[in-house]
Amino acid sequence: MAQNKTVSKADLVGIVADETGLKKKDVKDVVDAMLEQVAGHLDKGAKVQLTGFGTFEVRERKARTGVKPGTTETIKIPASKYPAFKPGKSLKEQVK
Repeated sequence: MAQNKTVSKADLVGIVADETGLKKKDVKDVVDAMLEQVAGHLDKGAKVQLTGFGTFEVRERKARTGVKPGTTETIKIPASKYPAFKPGKSLKEQVK
């Protein structure tokens, strides 16, 4: 793969289908089901750990005060939750 190229879900499905000999539709169904499960577990507050690859988790941002863009008006930014990914050791070693 070329550097700085964005690989889409469709690209990944095609690559996995070529490598495994499975139909693209079957691979897409598996990828979609996996992503739905990851999102569903994160929504319930669980971590999703893929050994060697990394961990998906929900992190929290504290409430804070900010400045409204274009003005000097201060605004309160509420606390929020967001999905995050922490790469595993094997992934870190593979990416150079």
